[in-house]
Amino acid sequence: MKIAVTCENEQVFQHFGHTPGFAVFETEAGQIVNEKRLSSGDSGHGALAMLLSEEKIDILICGGIGGGAVNALAQANIFVVGGAEGNVREVVEAFLNGTLQVRAEYHCNHHHGDGHTCGNHGCGSDHSCGGHCH
Repeated sequence: MKIAVTCENEQVFQHFGHTPGFAVFETEAGQIVNEKRLSSGDSGHGALAMLLSEEKIDILICGGIGGGAVNALAQANIFVVGGAEGNVREVVEAFLNGTLQVRAEYHCNHHHGDGHTCGNHGCGSDHSCGGHCH
């Protein structure tokens, strides 16, 4: 199984659509057997789903994510685990052990272009981001 985690400075990045890259872990029998880092380049939400699909990712672990991105990932047969935070390797180990703690509210429910900036986590107007945007 291949697991990708949104990643910046070895921490789960909280904004899927703006993640600078992914920590990619290959696992067998519940253990990490290989890991690498994958740059997202200038990819946007839809392109990120394609990038992960090309890497044959089975599961994405992230902080926050919007519904459109979840749909794009689902179409690529990538299961999403949102609401995670912390060190990427520790998060994957917790996921594999069945002990990963996540925020229940991790979907971003607003539309871009409404005058706020998610890139700086400037959420807090009249929408719910669960503390973070996609």
